[in-house]
Amino acid sequence: MKKIVVMLVIVLVISNTNVNANTINEAETELCETLKLALMNSLRDPVDKAIVKIYKDDVNAPKGLRWDTTGAEILKIKQVYGIGGLYEITLQIEPFYNAHIGYGIDEVVVTSNGELLRYKHLKTYP
Repeated sequence: MKKIVVMLVIVLVISNTNVNANTINEAETELCETLKLALMNSLRDPVDKAIVKIYKDDVNAPKGLRWDTTGAEILKIKQVYGIGGLYEITLQIEPFYNAHIGYGIDEVVVTSNGELLRYKHLKTYP
């Protein structure tokens, strides 16, 4: 009987032990900024597709427009299904050419699984 009580106490102690993991951030930015940049970087393909679609009919648009995460902002993150499910991410990007010469401002909505949902051109620089 004593062995059963001791075993029960051991099981209860082990099962009630909290385990906390510490995030190791090996980047030059704070964790929140690092996560923001990593998220935007993971969405590069659908945002690149949006830039092509937005400027395809603009005869004045320079060839090779691109964007980078430092000139982009996350405007909104919408949880679609539930925690850990699909998210819609709204980004504001500033396409540029050559040595970061800005050409415009656009809003791009993508999903966390990399699907381009919609886009809107906001401004073209002269």
